[in-house]
Amino acid sequence: MKRISRRLFTEGFKREAIKLVTEQHLNAAQAGRQLDIDPKPIRLWIVQSKYGELAGTLWVAKLTAEQQRIRELERELAVAKMERDILKKATAYFAKEAK
Repeated sequence: MKRISRRLFTEGFKREAIKLVTEQHLNAAQAGRQLDIDPKPIRLWIVQSKYGELAGTLWVAKLTAEQQRIRELERELAVAKMERDILKKATAYFAKEAK
């Protein structure tokens, strides 16, 4: 199985994720589902922002908007391919049972 590469987040994205929790009163799990990320980093970002340590991920500031968009699309494609493969296996399994 191909490993999905690590995602990079800008400081602005992290602040928006924090706003979901603080201003819209969602918990970290709900915010994570909306943003399609794990809730653990959101909790970490909240703590970091309280101590003034919140910053963008390394290298993310050096990437152009197009490069960031390409990375996001590549990640979405990898997830879609993984879901497709799961559906193919499930279809084959249930087709075999029906015979």
